[in-house]
Amino acid sequence: MSTAQQHSNSDFTPAHSHHGGLSAMRLVGLILFLVGMATFTATIFLGNYQIDLARLDQASEKVPAEVIEKLSPIAGKTFDSKVEMLNAIESSINADGSIQPYQLGVYKLWLMKDALRGPIADNPWLWFLLSVGLASLGGILFHMAQRNTLPGIKHDHIWFSSMMNRGIIGILTGTYLILFYILLYWNAEYFTNTITMFDPISQFIRNLPADQWFLYGFLYTMTIVVMGVRMFLKYRHNNYHLIRTASIIFFQFGFAFLLPSLMERFSQPSMDLKNAWPLNYSFFMDWNLSSLLSSGNFGLFLLVWGTILSVVLVPLFTYLYGKRWYCSWVCGCGGLAETLGDPYRQLSNKGVKAWQVERIMIHSVLVFAVIMTVMQIVNYTSGGAIFGDYTWRVNQTYSFLIGSAFAGVVGTGFYPFMGNRVWCRFGCPLAAILGIVQKIKSRFVITTNGGQCISCGNCSTYCEMGIDVRWYAQRGQNIIRNSCVGCGVCAAVCPRGVLRLENVNPDERFNVVLDDEVLHSVENLKKEIAA
Repeated sequence: MSTAQQHSNSDFTPAHSHHGGLSAMRLVGLILFLVGMATFTATIFLGNYQIDLARLDQASEKVPAEVIEKLSPIAGKTFDSKVEMLNAIESSINADGSIQPYQLGVYKLWLMKDALRGPIADNPWLWFLLSVGLASLGGILFHMAQRNTLPGIKHDHIWFSSMMNRGIIGILTGTYLILFYILLYWNAEYFTNTITMFDPISQFIRNLPADQWFLYGFLYTMTIVVMGVRMFLKYRHNNYHLIRTASIIFFQFGFAFLLPSLMERFSQPSMDLKNAWPLNYSFFMDWNLSSLLSSGNFGLFLLVWGTILSVVLVPLFTYLYGKRWYCSWVCGCGGLAETLGDPYRQLSNKGVKAWQVERIMIHSVLVFAVIMTVMQIVNYTSGGAIFGDYTWRVNQTYSFLIGSAFAGVVGTGFYPFMGNRVWCRFGCPLAAILGIVQKIKSRFVITTNGGQCISCGNCSTYCEMGIDVRWYAQRGQNIIRNSCVGCGVCAAVCPRGVLRLENVNPDERFNVVLDDEVLHSVENLKKEIAA
């Protein structure tokens, strides 16, 4: 058998079959991961609860004294059921229904944290290591088993995989993610026990007890790091993807998680410094503007930086480097999609109808975000004299439908069903702006050499943005679609080097014959024949 045949056959062989030792490592990693995930899930149900009015340490900072006084009838009682405890709290503090649902959820969370008794409250570090620690270690070991296999994307029977092709494991994974996001966004009080595990880490970094957003940020960052190990191993033959993965991890850990946490530690306004409007849809809300302007020089710096980032740097960098500088190198949503979502990238719909729906939806969200922001700014500068309470209602609607349900529940939970860039394709308003700039005027383009295309379809299969790349490659057309995030995977999987990512002037590109020049030449030829 020739070397070429051996490599071809290995491309369709599961990684664990190459070496017995690696198979054992993958098995150990899988077991540790499953044990960690099972423990993490079980923490929701552990412990009992008792309200002690003398030791409401955390709740006293978050819950008004007049609300705490209403807890006297249930103080000292022990509840084995979390549901019973939550019902008892609600009956005590909201018998007249005067507390808004969101605020009621906040009160419940902090009261439940102080009321928690049992193993997690006594040993949060131990349970953190048995859950998040084991799952992370297992994930790294599982991926390290690829270190002696051939690098690059290989089909590896993905269309027969229960996990990667909408099988039962994929469905269960997606369902788990959806339920996690629903509880996190709208019923965080059910995560009381789990959040308590993160108190020591939160106290160390922020000097504050953990809440659901610290839990979310930590897990988000750890997931990108662990799945980033997989990306490093998978793309170790490609410097572009190695640097890109390192950039994703750096910006998520440093800019999205660590720096905002340190801002909170020093009692400063907290903001993800890379999160540009309108993805950061709350940036121009009245409460945020008031907070920044009342926080001295640092708050003013954050306001100026966020404005410059959104209005100047986003369009400038998109002109220079295309949409990819943000969507594939910086953005946290894109970072999770490129790491955790990478096994599902082939599930993106490449049909024309999906493209039509995509354009309608993403630009509709952008229009919604622009209208909401205009209302926010006008209301803030006019003291609420123009739009009044309507601005708050629009903000709440956008936050629920777009910020939570679409970006969170659907955007991540639907990875195993619709591919890893559902939010980026159909909902992200910043991606819509970047796409418009990239389409109209940008130095970035994916050039093609149609004469070398063998129509294998690898490029289209692995395009996470639902672009039928092969259609362009067969015709030798440059790819300048609004939705293209320039991840470069299409070029990495092409066996003939047909595709190239370029950031140069049009007359210096690999494919210098542009579509309009071809059409112009054809028209001139027709005129000559007619004459």
